[in-house]
Amino acid sequence: MAQTIYRDIGGREAVEAVVSDFYDDVLADDQLAPYFDGMDMEELRAHQVQFISAVAGGPAEYTGADMREAHDHLDLNAEDFAAVGRHLRSALERNGVTEENVDAIMAEVVALEDPILGR
Repeated sequence: MAQTIYRDIGGREAVEAVVSDFYDDVLADDQLAPYFDGMDMEELRAHQVQFISAVAGGPAEYTGADMREAHDHLDLNAEDFAAVGRHLRSALERNGVTEENVDAIMAEVVALEDPILGR
């Protein structure tokens, strides 16, 4: 993915704002919040900033665990994955990311559904 998406959306500061809004929404969602009980949210936010930056073509390289390994213990289902995706799309849109760039980022996220769900 071209470096321009990362630059177009506003770089690290914009990605951090998206991640902040994203986790605010996820943690307010009764379906998803229990998955985060006892989790180190500072670490999760940092990994999410890396992840979004990487899929947007930014300079950050995702150094978190393999997607399957990172999510295996959660027993997520397709509805959970879809809810997370809706919150991410919403956070991107609220932070002024263009539809074209939202679609490009979300395509990268959707491609991870099978590994995250263990399929």
